[in-house]
Amino acid sequence: MARRSLPSLNALRAFEAFGRHGRMTLAADELCVTHGAVSRQIRQLEEDLGAPLTEGPRNRLRLTEAGLRLAQDLTRALDMVDDALPRRARSTRPLTVSCLGTLAMKWLIPRLPAFHALHPEIAVRIEESNGAFDFREDGIDLAIRMRTTGDTVSDDAEVSFFMPHYHGPVLSPELAAQGVDVAALERLPRLHTATYEPAWREWEAMAGVSLRPARIDREFDHYFYMLEAAVAGLGVAIGPWTFVQGDLASGRLKAPLGFVAGRAGFVALVPKGGASAHAGLFRDWLIAEGNNTPPPS
Repeated sequence: MARRSLPSLNALRAFEAFGRHGRMTLAADELCVTHGAVSRQIRQLEEDLGAPLTEGPRNRLRLTEAGLRLAQDLTRALDMVDDALPRRARSTRPLTVSCLGTLAMKWLIPRLPAFHALHPEIAVRIEESNGAFDFREDGIDLAIRMRTTGDTVSDDAEVSFFMPHYHGPVLSPELAAQGVDVAALERLPRLHTATYEPAWREWEAMAGVSLRPARIDREFDHYFYMLEAAVAGLGVAIGPWTFVQGDLASGRLKAPLGFVAGRAGFVALVPKGGASAHAGLFRDWLIAEGNNTPPPS
């Protein structure tokens, strides 16, 4: 057999990762190298091939037509290699879990030591995301999202409900000490998160409460920003029970009106018909942990 004349395999991997993600920083994160290392590998590959693979300004590089063809072919080729590897060889790749950021901070990560104690051979990588995803394109093995309770139908994923969702008004001890009722909710600044804009409307519907428009509305990009704003006394927020258990236990937040069940629940999604054994174990562990998470009293 003739000896293959191939460019650097590291350069090919770096270029393929950039082609999938479209950003140097994401490719660097996947490969556990620096942004500069990926850039140098791609420049070296272009020199070796004698053809431009990228174009545009340095901070917004895009693939040329030749680069796009090569990236697509490399992705198919590397997928074939991955599928051909024995299970033991593939098991060294971390299990990548895409998760809502605040759920990861407040609920999932504090429980991960229990998973590692059960499965020390499985490395877990948590990626923060609340948006759409593609299992293969984004390199995700399992995703955690919120879905309407009972809606477990998906065209490309197996959906497993693992924990109900409860929510209610939360605020600082200082504000709570002034007394909290419907009139107080209308008087206090109302905190919102862009992550889930209908939270207040949904809570009102489920709690049987009708509030007049707030005098002051304050919006934050993420749940954890909004909850910290509540701790700081900037107003009252609708806090998911799962996110605020620790702050309630420590006294950082108060929930004088309690919690009601929300319309949504937490689900684990794995590729339909193609979930890895490790993803299946993680999903089963999530279901057990969800069952062991106490509801609000």
